[in-house]
Amino acid sequence: MDNIAIRKAGLADASVLQQISRQTFYETFAASNSEANMTQYLDQQLAIEKLEAELTNTSSTFYFACLNDLVVGYLKLNTGTAQTEEQGAHAMEIERIYVLQALHGKKVGQLLYEKAIQVAQEKQVQFVWLGVWENNIKAIRFYEKNGFVTFDKHIFRLGDDEQTDLLMKKSIVS
Repeated sequence: MDNIAIRKAGLADASVLQQISRQTFYETFAASNSEANMTQYLDQQLAIEKLEAELTNTSSTFYFACLNDLVVGYLKLNTGTAQTEEQGAHAMEIERIYVLQALHGKKVGQLLYEKAIQVAQEKQVQFVWLGVWENNIKAIRFYEKNGFVTFDKHIFRLGDDEQTDLLMKKSIVS
């Protein structure tokens, strides 16, 4: 979509970040998880205080995908100690790429992904990595199409459910 703009999000965007985070996470995972586990995750992991802390962490960066002035997706990147798994200073994590379901297939996720790679090149990291739920076949295919390969697994807790995330990475050539 030609009219999608990518912009950095800051602390003043916390409430907008919470809204897009909660909506996109729910749209993506509600059908595959219990309502109790979804509610617990949304209330704890996407609480406004937690998002504000993430927005002020200098090792994390958020970007919004905007259609006109409406936020339709977002990206969260982590470096250093903000990474959810220790990968060192030479790595950058794509912790989240989420897009409103109504815009799936419209290249919004690809634009956010391309922003992540641009940031990785600017930071001169050796590789980018991420975790993706093993049952999210659509996302796994998206990352494979973009050159990612699986290198490990870890547990992602959604409420009382332990789920397996595939860890995938891609080398960055400057």
